[in-house]
Amino acid sequence: MITSQPLAVRVRLIEPLSPTLKRVSLEHADGGLLPTSPPGAHLALILPGEKRQYRNSYSITTGADQRSRYEIIVRRTADSRGGSAFIHDELRLGDVLTSALPNSQFPLQNRARKHLLIGGGIGITPLLSFLPQLRARRDWLELHQFSTRQEASVFEKLLDPFGGHDVHVNVGRQAVALADLLARQPLGTHVYSCGPKQLMDAVNDTALALGWPPVRINLESFGAFGGDAFSVTLSRSGREIPVGEHESMLEALENAGVQVPSLCRGGACGECLSTVLDGVPDHRDHFLTTEQKAEGKLVMPCVSRARTPYLTLAR
Repeated sequence: MITSQPLAVRVRLIEPLSPTLKRVSLEHADGGLLPTSPPGAHLALILPGEKRQYRNSYSITTGADQRSRYEIIVRRTADSRGGSAFIHDELRLGDVLTSALPNSQFPLQNRARKHLLIGGGIGITPLLSFLPQLRARRDWLELHQFSTRQEASVFEKLLDPFGGHDVHVNVGRQAVALADLLARQPLGTHVYSCGPKQLMDAVNDTALALGWPPVRINLESFGAFGGDAFSVTLSRSGREIPVGEHESMLEALENAGVQVPSLCRGGACGECLSTVLDGVPDHRDHFLTTEQKAEGKLVMPCVSRARTPYLTLAR
């Protein structure tokens, strides 16, 4: 469900970057300038499918001053739920897609003394939108991108326009010790991380163990949907809706015709926040506090699942 003013965009360029990565350039379908896209923003695109529509959010990699186009980079995953497969196999030049306006839940912190950017794989995408602004402001930054050996050259080319002694592409997680990297940062540094859950958990846990204030740890999750199947019961109607192993709770509700407000679809914005009446949530978001997660009374259906065979929601 798109809850903000819809935006129609036209595909102006599709560029393969690797066997599993494609860069897509989008322009305003009616011509003219696109709305300003703040650093860390994403587009929530509606993508057509054979049996249903897919609603996927993708980070905009272009800077805030680039209003003639938005660029996104999409990885084709082996267990694609439909969105990435459509973009890689079906999307064509000239196609028009509908999206919400750009929205950022992963902003740059203007008062940071230094910006430490840590990406893993496709998690580089929101960090790419930071770089034009950081370079223009001559801010102090350090970027570390973790990559497989096969894709290292791809990320090196993406980062080449912003290259310098402070931008690094590292092959494998063991190339840099996170504890050493975080420990040597000056006071006032903000760290930003996006990538696999294991990487972001390691950044978060290591920073906290070293005494970093939580407000200086900024994470952007693309969501982790897989898990055991379960069911969701809606308290008002009594409807029971199954959630499959490879779909999110939000997708299952939408496919059943239940209108749930949503925006980021990555567990960051709080738009789809729902009240839990029964069952135990499996929290995978970055919105709820530790205390709220422990209470188990709220859940983010876009990324979270259930530890029990069912959840009952106040809907």
